[in-house]
Amino acid sequence: MINIAVDGPAGAGKSSIAKSVAAEIGFIYVDTGALYRSIALYALENSLSGDALVSSLDEINVKLEYKDGAQHVIMNGRDVSDLIRTPEVSMNASKVSAIPAVREFLFGLQKKIAAENNIIMDGRDIGTVVLPNADLKVFLTASAEERANRRFKEMTDKTVTYEQVLEDIRQRDYNDMNREIAPLKQADDAVLLDTTGMTIDEVKAKLKSMIAEVQ
Repeated sequence: MINIAVDGPAGAGKSSIAKSVAAEIGFIYVDTGALYRSIALYALENSLSGDALVSSLDEINVKLEYKDGAQHVIMNGRDVSDLIRTPEVSMNASKVSAIPAVREFLFGLQKKIAAENNIIMDGRDIGTVVLPNADLKVFLTASAEERANRRFKEMTDKTVTYEQVLEDIRQRDYNDMNREIAPLKQADDAVLLDTTGMTIDEVKAKLKSMIAEVQ
């Protein structure tokens, strides 16, 4: 099996790039952020945090299903693919991902998927923790301003300003890089891919050329 690890900060385009490239080369795309977002959604819907959330993990069943090439996130039998993409869930995902028990809870699922498929897995600590022996590790990033601009253009809620989106990006960066458990950082053997000023097609072409070298 060929495992590709793509790490990077919020808004760097990891998910869209990894998903598109995986589809084009016939790999399975694994969005680990979606798994954490599912736990975050469960926590918000049930007003849980800290120890209360940890004690409730056994009640959560999260799995990824692929329908017509698209990934769907199923939590306790419910498709939550759209519900986990709100700003509130995004911020809470950063918090719950810092809880060791939550990371351990999802770790086994991620490893199992990687062992059974040719995959591109993206997240914050894939190359450093989840798949330390990945065939290729890429650290995909861009300036905070570029990432905020991309996210702002995608948003349908225009009551949120660009400045608020930029502040959210910077806060996520700080939280992810300074958490005690598996902080966001570039693996020593990862290839840095700064996408500032690059088009999606340019980034995809670069990533595919990297993958071709390890196949």
